Amino acid sequence: METQFIELKEIIETSWENRELLKQPETIEAIESVVEYLDKGKIRVAEPSGNSWQVNEWVKKAVILYFPTQKMARITVGPFEFHDKIPLKKDYHNLGVRVVPHGLARHGSFLAPGVIMMPSYVNIGAYVDSGTLVDTWATVGSCAQIGKHVHLSGGVGIGGVLEPVQAAPVIVEDGAFIGSRCILVEGVHVSKEAVLGANVTLTSSSRIIDVTGPEAKEYRGFVPERSVVIPGSYAKEFPSGSYQVPCALIIGQRKESTNRKTSLNDALRENNVAV
Repeated sequence: METQFIELKEIIETSWENRELLKQPETIEAIESVVEYLDKGKIRVAEPSGNSWQVNEWVKKAVILYFPTQKMARITVGPFEFHDKIPLKKDYHNLGVRVVPHGLARHGSFLAPGVIMMPSYVNIGAYVDSGTLVDTWATVGSCAQIGKHVHLSGGVGIGGVLEPVQAAPVIVEDGAFIGSRCILVEGVHVSKEAVLGANVTLTSSSRIIDVTGPEAKEYRGFVPERSVVIPGSYAKEFPSGSYQVPCALIIGQRKESTNRKTSLNDALRENNVAV
């Protein structure tokens, strides 16, 4: 960790334990510096670390502390008016980001060059990497981590997470395709090039069942690389009887032998997945 970040971390951790320090200018400056670094993509709430991901809790704490240190202000965009503590992201031309009206991102979120935002929303602390499409009415929640060349289809809901600070954010890795109206919350992790069909809902406790082999294999909160996933259900016994409850089914894989575009099209066509 760079020296400047070590110093900021110390200030954030100290003020987290003693909220009286939020009145001091140096504390406010440190918090605002962290949010500025988030906005520029120089630090992240969570980042790859070997074969896993590391959550930087102190960065999440800085985001949480940012709210009580900011004052409500009037924000005007042409004829539109907002009233909030956090300004909107701007200067998209120089950032190399395409934003279609009414695409909105908050200051403190990072959008890499090549990102396309249709009328959609990206919250503070989120990280959206290059070449990703955030389609119409999709939402990227606070601190969510979205990889390169991801397609978030229309109406997708990527849940945010601030507290508890040790909770992992939603992670969608490079090349994944998230179908229309999918909902991913509670730190769900979608691995590289996975394909989620329309209306898949995943929480940390959702059963994700691989039914492609002779015996079912189950995951919780994690979708393996190149998996093709659709909504499903299974029978569960209750005192009043047996009922169907939702789950997700892994019904195939994208092929390694083809490039991402061909692999995605093949996966959708061969498995008859709605998007």
